[in-house]
Amino acid sequence: MSNARSPIVRLTPDSATIHQKLGLLRELVGTWKGTGFNLVARPFFGDATVAPPEPPANLFLELNLTEETLAFTPISSAIPNRGTFQPDITLYGLTYLQKISDATTGGALHIEPGIWITTTDTVSAPPVTPPPGGQIIARMGSIPHGNALLAGGAATRFTGIPVVGTTGGVANPAGSIFPSFNSSPIPVPATGQPLIIRAAGTEESLGAPGGGFSQYNLAIPASFTSVPPNPRTPLGNPPVHGHPPVLPAAITQAALNDPILFLQNIVAQQAADGCTFETTVLNIATAPSLVFFQTPPAAPPAGGPTETVNVADSAGGTENLPFLETNADAALVYATFWIQKVTPKDAEPFMQLQYAQFVLLNFPAVLIPSALPPPQSDNGKLNFSWPHVSVATLRKTFP
Repeated sequence: MSNARSPIVRLTPDSATIHQKLGLLRELVGTWKGTGFNLVARPFFGDATVAPPEPPANLFLELNLTEETLAFTPISSAIPNRGTFQPDITLYGLTYLQKISDATTGGALHIEPGIWITTTDTVSAPPVTPPPGGQIIARMGSIPHGNALLAGGAATRFTGIPVVGTTGGVANPAGSIFPSFNSSPIPVPATGQPLIIRAAGTEESLGAPGGGFSQYNLAIPASFTSVPPNPRTPLGNPPVHGHPPVLPAAITQAALNDPILFLQNIVAQQAADGCTFETTVLNIATAPSLVFFQTPPAAPPAGGPTETVNVADSAGGTENLPFLETNADAALVYATFWIQKVTPKDAEPFMQLQYAQFVLLNFPAVLIPSALPPPQSDNGKLNFSWPHVSVATLRKTFP
């Protein structure tokens, strides 16, 4: 790292210099388009004003195939951080804008502006060192629900087939430091106890008492009015509340249990067709360490050995406006992005971006009373961390 004081006047260098300074983030520059999958639980209080009346349920589970545009623009000058206890440090970065819609209905799902940055080591205050051959990175994102994230981590390179792990996704996806992006909800632990994320491939009906929340069992039809109610998209024919009448064939129980399959299936087919891969992988989180179960449970309670994943150079966190903090608090974010140069056997290379993102939303199950103290309960209801999982495969394209 340079010990030079950051300049007072920041003039814009040439594009080649900016791209060189971006390092492992430089291939993000441009516009990416593609498809993916989104899973999110939200509170559901029913609706007594419609006919027939819709009773409340513990949650509404939304499942969407998605279409996405993700555009990155280089910040055209250095970003100086003025040092107090160490020499000045200079960052370089990109702004981004992410837009996601439902692939079936065209309805809007998500928009997010933000910034990715990269930096060198910080020497002594605090002492942070990039991984060998890698870089320190961070992502800052703003979500118009009323929350924001700051996730630190590292960028590294590797060879071999990206994303694909062992059958069933029990082992880490290649290049990711996170062993699971499972979608099954987790009871909020008592103060001082770790939250343990379910293992890849965990099926809610096997890992929770009484079969868990029926919304996660695709063998049980979605319904607003069944006893008990099972609100989930889609909601049958005719369409209800604008939701599609039929679950897309790509959304399977196996994919709910391990959404990484949406990415693995694409890359596995490309590898079978003779493609080779050069990959930069970005691993980020809003917490410095996370705890995972190592194996899916065959019966409740969820148990088995655990492992702690320490996220190199991670720091930051999530922040929520008071409304969100009270009603659906975003408590944790972690993600892996794979920037892939894919070279087909008999064609020119193309750029592919795959990502898997895991967000924990904390809110109570509407129909489960509890006398446990906070944070295990909230307003007399049992509190859960509900995974919001998003995955996508995008290709670099024209703006």
